[in-house]
Amino acid sequence: MTAAGDGPWLDEAAGRLVRPFTVSNGRTRPSVALDLISQVMATGATPLGYLGPEHAQALDLCRAPVSVAEIAAHLMLPAVVTKVLLSDLVDCGALTTKPPEFHHNPTDRALLEAVLDGLRRQL
Repeated sequence: MTAAGDGPWLDEAAGRLVRPFTVSNGRTRPSVALDLISQVMATGATPLGYLGPEHAQALDLCRAPVSVAEIAAHLMLPAVVTKVLLSDLVDCGALTTKPPEFHHNPTDRALLEAVLDGLRRQL
């Protein structure tokens, strides 16, 4: 059970009561280049200064390596807002990031066609 001030501000009928970009103070560009599949992980360092509750929630999710997309889904925030929050945590040393590693060309036509064929079979 959470206390009254914990967790996202939600109303069962209205949904989120705080606009997502309020969480990032209106910023739409992260200071660190992050991809949706970039991996982030907590460093164990305590962030200096006040960071919002969403920062604390994101940091809590990063005990083990996790992708930016997964964090956005757990926080129920748009990816761009999540990237700004995560970049704040990287800037203050609380998170470390690792770019995705591709062992193949991710835009290889044969690979993309195989993915498309698989998706078509699922429908």
